[in-house]
Amino acid sequence: MAKVKSVCIYCGSRSGAHPGYADLAKATGEAIASAGLTLVYGGGQVGLMGICARSATAMGGRVVGIIPEHLDKVEIAQTGLTELHIVSDMHSRKRMMFDRSDAFIVLPGGMGTLDEFIEVLTWSQLDLHDKPIFLLNHDGYWEPLLALLNHVVDQGFANPKNLGLFKTVRSLDDIFHELGRMAGSEHAARADLF
Repeated sequence: MAKVKSVCIYCGSRSGAHPGYADLAKATGEAIASAGLTLVYGGGQVGLMGICARSATAMGGRVVGIIPEHLDKVEIAQTGLTELHIVSDMHSRKRMMFDRSDAFIVLPGGMGTLDEFIEVLTWSQLDLHDKPIFLLNHDGYWEPLLALLNHVVDQGFANPKNLGLFKTVRSLDDIFHELGRMAGSEHAARADLF
C-alpha cells in the first residue's frame, strides 16, 4: 500500500436526522487533521461535509475542496480552505477528488454519497486503483446497503471477492487501526500510520 497522505471523505450534503451524524463528521475532520493528513472533499459548506471540513480546518489541518460551478451556486463553497477548486461539472469533481486522494472514507449520506462509493468501488473492481476504501457503518447506517451488495453477489451478478474491495468499519479508530495494519505497522501511533 502506498503511503497515505490524503483522505477523501464522501458524506451527506445534509446533516441527517440524528445529531450523532454531525458528531461523527466533526470527529472525522479532527482525526484526519490530528493525523497530519490532507482532507479532500466536495467543497461545500452544507451538511456533514461542511462540518467535517470546518472541524479539520479548526484543528489546523489541510483541506482541499472541489466543487462544480452549478453546485457552488446552491451549496456555497466553504471558505477558509487550504485549496478550493471550482470545476466545470460533477465528472471533473469526482475525478479530481479521486486523483488527489490516497484513501476513501464513506460516512452516512444520500444519493451522492452512494454514487461516489459505488463508483470508486467499481474502479477498484476494474483494477483501476488499489486505494483503501472504508465504509463507516455508524450505528448500522449502511446495513441495508451491505445487504444489497450481498444480494448482488448471491444472485451471481458480482464475484464474492468484490466484497473484499472495501472494509466495513464501525469507528474511526477501526479505520486508523486498519490503515496501520495495511502498512505493516499495526502497533504504530496514529500520526505514524501515514
